Amino acid sequence: MTSASDAPEPGFRLSQLIYDTRYRSLTIQVVTFILVMAGVAWLIDNTVQNLNQLGKDFNFSFLTNRAGYDIGQQLIPYTNDNTHARAMLVGLLNTLWVSVLGCATATVIGVVVGVLRLSNNWLVSRLMTVYVETFRNIPVLLWILVSLALLTELTPAPNAYKINPATGEAAASMWLFDSIAPTNRYTAVPSIEFTHGLGAIDTPFAPISLNFLLIAAVLIGSVWLNRRVRHHAHQVQDATGVRPTTWWKSLLILVGPVVVVALALGFRLNEPELKGFNFVGGLNVSNAFVALWLGLSIYTGAFIAEIVRAGILAVSKGQTEAAFALGLRPNRTMSLVILPQALRVIVPPLISQFLNLTKNSSLAIAVGYMDLRGTLGGITLNQTGRELEAILLMMLIYLLISLTISGLMNIYNNTVKLKER
Repeated sequence: MTSASDAPEPGFRLSQLIYDTRYRSLTIQVVTFILVMAGVAWLIDNTVQNLNQLGKDFNFSFLTNRAGYDIGQQLIPYTNDNTHARAMLVGLLNTLWVSVLGCATATVIGVVVGVLRLSNNWLVSRLMTVYVETFRNIPVLLWILVSLALLTELTPAPNAYKINPATGEAAASMWLFDSIAPTNRYTAVPSIEFTHGLGAIDTPFAPISLNFLLIAAVLIGSVWLNRRVRHHAHQVQDATGVRPTTWWKSLLILVGPVVVVALALGFRLNEPELKGFNFVGGLNVSNAFVALWLGLSIYTGAFIAEIVRAGILAVSKGQTEAAFALGLRPNRTMSLVILPQALRVIVPPLISQFLNLTKNSSLAIAVGYMDLRGTLGGITLNQTGRELEAILLMMLIYLLISLTISGLMNIYNNTVKLKER
């Protein structure tokens, strides 16, 4: 009689990396990673060899050279004696500025049009449908060019605002209590000034006004205090079933401190004034910027309108009926019941539209607006001959901007998504 001995424990074998399901997925990932890194290394080596054959190297020292060109619209001080890095920063800020304004305007347009397209008024809903179908089916570049053409052809020259001594009147009149003057070259608007300035903090990028920092701090404090008031109102409503009136408190908290600080600093508007053939004082906003802003806003607004409409339709009809049964009016039902629930559907595709608008801002070169594409990817690239470095740097900047927008919007999305209890 023989006794069965215990089976020896199997050891690790290399074949298990392929045939054993416990290790196969890891093996595939490692091999794929090695192949991808090898491909990247080959591309880099091939690029370096080709550059060496052309007598070029790969570096970013050109950013410290003198730029030698002017930029019409700038948010920070800049002259043609500054470096290419400074010019790149000016272009980047111009890109961010038009993108932020475009996203805000397009969102307002999209929400209004999306809600009105569901209106029971046949004429209003059809007009909104015409807007959506017209603007989203024509390329955004054409809308930018059309906007520039309209601003150039339909607005008067600056000297048209000069009063004729014979008649005592001007050929063109300014808007909004004689404070805004649209022309075929720019739009003259008032600028904000303070008679009692607190000075500024010099930084390597730009001087930061202490007046601006003070007003920003007061505004942030007002917003925080208003949130506390609203939170207290929610607690009272949960405890008693009656919500206290807070609109006048919110208005006083948000507006009062800012107005008091602004008046204490000597707030005033420096309105533009025609002297000679141009306006002086105030700000002269280029038509290229206005055309780009307008074109991006009305184009992207059409897509956001469809997103808003889809989000509203995604909310159960019973929610509207329940709100009506409680005595809520249609406008209050939309703002308090429907839109808060629709945000869970609206926000994710809205992120994509914000990203598209930011990237479409690179079309500014078509109207002569000096953004990142016009500075780093345009004049700097042509002057220095550093095509690879300029393009790679521009791609990296746009990638960081897009990732930042996605991250911030995802944070907001987490605050409005459905929370299980």
